[in-house]
Amino acid sequence: MQPWNTLHGTVPFSSIRLEHFKPAFEAGMAEEDREIEAIINNPEPPTFDNTLEAMAHTGQLLGRASAVMGNLLSAETSDGLESLAQELIPALTEHQNRISLNTKLFERIKKVYEDRPKLEPEQQTYLEKTYEAFLRRGVGLPEDKKEQLKQLSLQLSMSGLQFSQNVLKETNAYSVHITDETELGGLPEHQKELAKQAAQERNLTGWVFTLDAPSYRPVMTYADNRELRKKLYLAYNKLCMQGGETDNRGLVSNIVNLKREYAQILGYKSYADLALVQRMAENKQTVSRFINRLLKAYRRPARRELQEIKDIANEIGLAEKQTGHKNFHLKPWDTAYFAHKLQLRKYNIDAEMLRPYFEIKQVIKGVFGLATRLYGITFRENRSIQVYHKDVKAYEVFDKDGTYLAVLYADFYPRATKKSGAWMTTFTDQHLDKQGNDIRPHVSITMNLTKPTKEKPALLTLGEVTTFLHEFGHALHAIFSKCRYEALSGTNVYWDFVELPSQFMENFATEKAFLRTFAFHFETGEPIPDELIDRVVKSRTMGAAMACMRQLSFCLLDMAYYTLETPFDEDIIRFEKKAWRRAMLTPQKLKTCMSTQFQHIMTGGYAAGYYCYKWAEVLDADAFSLFQETGIFNQTTARRFRNEILSKGDTEHPKILYKNYRGRDPEIKALLRRDGILS
Repeated sequence: MQPWNTLHGTVPFSSIRLEHFKPAFEAGMAEEDREIEAIINNPEPPTFDNTLEAMAHTGQLLGRASAVMGNLLSAETSDGLESLAQELIPALTEHQNRISLNTKLFERIKKVYEDRPKLEPEQQTYLEKTYEAFLRRGVGLPEDKKEQLKQLSLQLSMSGLQFSQNVLKETNAYSVHITDETELGGLPEHQKELAKQAAQERNLTGWVFTLDAPSYRPVMTYADNRELRKKLYLAYNKLCMQGGETDNRGLVSNIVNLKREYAQILGYKSYADLALVQRMAENKQTVSRFINRLLKAYRRPARRELQEIKDIANEIGLAEKQTGHKNFHLKPWDTAYFAHKLQLRKYNIDAEMLRPYFEIKQVIKGVFGLATRLYGITFRENRSIQVYHKDVKAYEVFDKDGTYLAVLYADFYPRATKKSGAWMTTFTDQHLDKQGNDIRPHVSITMNLTKPTKEKPALLTLGEVTTFLHEFGHALHAIFSKCRYEALSGTNVYWDFVELPSQFMENFATEKAFLRTFAFHFETGEPIPDELIDRVVKSRTMGAAMACMRQLSFCLLDMAYYTLETPFDEDIIRFEKKAWRRAMLTPQKLKTCMSTQFQHIMTGGYAAGYYCYKWAEVLDADAFSLFQETGIFNQTTARRFRNEILSKGDTEHPKILYKNYRGRDPEIKALLRRDGILS
């Protein structure tokens, strides 16, 4: 609640304690209530300045407290913080509803909207989006319907928080402890070191494996121990579906029904109809056609890829088992293992071969250096900027001319207090304050990459480097923002456009010219050999079709839930398998469940929007093809990408922004070529 007299106004984490949050939230809500009342009670006729502009600067204290608490709940949580969040959600939901369903406030907005004042383009966009947002939240409904919406939004908030907490608790609760090293055949030494370190952290001897990605994925890829692979696979794919307090099956049904009911009160047939109003795709028919087009293009190549894996599994699996069976029965916990064997045979390439060249300090230099080469910006670590955990690094970001651009927090490693996965978020979004000062963003990228061991620094896989590039792309979208209003700045864009900057950056991961700038052996300093890069490039389309089908299965599941027009009361496992059947390459016989841990569509912003990842792949491949034509470090092309995409936020429709950058509408051919579907 006090001014933050820190460098760039960064969060003074060391001064903030758990007991500070509740009074800050209460004061923040009261302050925003007074600000909104002042706008409503203004005796002057409604104008853009005294209504819309004034609204843009309300809720500063509440926004600040919410940003800190929200980020900590994901990246550095505690039982106390989670209990407090559950306590605060009802009051916060009621507060938000007081504003979004306030008829008097909306009447002022509506008057300005109908008066059609002469405004700058961004002001006009802000006016239209604010007006439309109030309508979509139900401000024009009768009071009894508004009350229903209030109750539904509260229930959704509580259910979503509980869902995420359950996933984190079950993920943290599970581990496999092994004391016999003979059970670790096939695992690289680096992975065994990490597993030994995990055991030591638990005061155990031997090796411990968890469901965190840096532990789980290598087991599925390398471990000869089929029972170990099976055990971890089933644990991972049965999260929150086996009874007890952390079972999410009831919450899945609840969330799906609450979203449907919310949309229907607003006059939409389904939640998808509501959500897609603010998407590039615009409606569920377009999404369906898009998914079907990809299914048709990728199904046959994916079946060929799977058959290759089955062939090598029959050959190697039967030879190892020395059984009289006609075929080796490939199970889900075998696919990554034999795909790796196939990759070795076809391309003599392996993620562990690359790991020595991806020491994290060098990767950081490489990723930051890429932004310097493209855009001229620089990053300077500043240890005087406070962080919320000792593993987090804070950087000041400066533009080409030396002016301050942003603060970037980077949080790399998994821990028990942190959600799985990777994400980008902000503590402060870029915007202009009341005096017209440019408030620069404080951006955070959070990942769960391979940790260092006592013997070696953190050595990453190419996949982890790609994850870093992805989240860094989101960060650049926020860092380069040059907007007037916080609601339109940075990544506050259409959900099927937001992944363009992130997925665009992934393209650099297999570019030889980029790898040569930072990929040096952590012990010898030797650059990554050209022939090794060549093998990486040749192998990059391997498994692309199967990976696409997997993503499409999630898209189908998402749309199956959120296109429902009647109450959902089916068995979740049965519904899930039916929903994604068209994208499945093998029979779905196991009693596993994705829905109970699918945070993207249950608690994140991807409900009726998981297709956005594939939609953005079309955009990112097409966008990057211009760099391939002009040179991957071409600063003129990079300047266009920055000025037309990265800096504009949601100030214009994404179709216009993309066309301004590319000179035409996006085409799917670049994606099909990149994935080896077209030659």
